[in-house]
This record gives sequence, structure tokens and C-alpha cells, in this order.
Amino acid sequence: MQTGTVKWIGEEKFVAISPSGHALAIDSDRKSNTAPGPMELLLLALGACTATDILIILKKKRQKLETLEVLCSGERAAAPPQVWTKLELVYRLRGQLDDAAVKQAIQLSEEKYCSVSAMLKKTATITWRYEILPAQF
Repeated sequence: MQTGTVKWIGEEKFVAISPSGHALAIDSDRKSNTAPGPMELLLLALGACTATDILIILKKKRQKLETLEVLCSGERAAAPPQVWTKLELVYRLRGQLDDAAVKQAIQLSEEKYCSVSAMLKKTATITWRYEILPAQF
């Protein structure tokens, strides 16, 4: 079992220590907005999880990826608990990339490998699209 801690430091602010020992500030008050909120972190976790899968899959496919950016957007339910209900991921990739390889890498991440995506699909519709930008020389 992995264990992290979340320590209240005043107002609606917290310091979280991950199971691997990394500290992260969290601010649940979106008006003061001094750090990411918990739901924002969940949205970014989705982007990081799927980006990691895509990097690994494209490397195995011997694709020459130069850059990868994932734009993560979402809508939340109006009533509590205000879960994510609609999520959209836009992948912007640059490099010498085969379109079919990119599409398959994203599909494998979304359908099989990304654990964050698997959890969020319980409450949200997740859609995605991608853009392959020309390689830079």
C-alpha cells in the first residue's frame, strides 16, 4: 500500500507529500488561487499519464518524436460532488511521425494503459484529437 499525507496549513491551503516523498502545494479556494486545486491536479494527472504512455509507445515504434504537448480541458457537474463530466485532450506532437503510429499510440493509452483515464471514464466522457506538426531541422 502506498501512503501520502496532506497537511492543512491554513485557510483552504494544504501541503501534500506524495508516497514517493515529493511536496506539492494545494489551494482548494479558487478565489485566492495560490496553488493548483485538487480537481485541477486530477485533470493534469490525466494529461501526464497519457503523455507518458504515448512517449513509451512511440519510442517502441521507433518514431522520432521531438515534442509532445497535451492540452487538457474539461467540464464539471454543476451540483456537488462536481465531478468531471466531459474531458477533451488535444495532443500536439512534432517530429518525423507516422500518422497511424500516433493514432494507435493514443488509442492504446486511452483504451488500455492510462490508469487515470480508466478512473475518470467512470464519470466523464473523454474525447481526443491530435495534430502532427512538421519536424524541425
